[in-house]
Amino acid sequence: MSQGEKIHEPTMQAEPQQEHLWLQQLVGDWTYEAEALIEPDKPSETCTGSETVRPVGGFWILAEGTGGMPGGGDATMLLTLGYNPQKQRYVGTWVGSMMTHLWVYDGELDKDGKTLTLNSEGPDCSAEGKMTAFRDVIELKSRDERTLTSYMLTGDGTWLRVMTARYRRVA
Repeated sequence: MSQGEKIHEPTMQAEPQQEHLWLQQLVGDWTYEAEALIEPDKPSETCTGSETVRPVGGFWILAEGTGGMPGGGDATMLLTLGYNPQKQRYVGTWVGSMMTHLWVYDGELDKDGKTLTLNSEGPDCSAEGKMTAFRDVIELKSRDERTLTSYMLTGDGTWLRVMTARYRRVA
């Protein structure tokens, strides 16, 4: 390189798209109450907690939740969500202090603009060592209320609701 020649660095300045802006609706402090199915033939159990969702630039969100576990004990959860314009899909991850599995999300926003469905694969609660499909559905009820409903694909091909959490904005 000769003296005075400039190095051209690739620009990494992208502009947030509508899909990125949709995620920003989740930013804030929330409380939740969840109802979870621990075993298929047993009554569901409830737990409560809180979640702080913050933006990571204009493209991602990071949600950190803490709360009780159904059946007792405390849990910490981390969720990342973003939008990949090349794939035209929402992408993300989820980890929880109660398990060793890394959940990797791939999803899409419904035409209504209020429901984000995230697909993943995880441990089948009914069969030790087996994996199955999961579906987490985030539905915006209003600016200050949303739900997260988790479904597991069962061996007979039906979707079993395993958890519903109702979130309310506190800030």
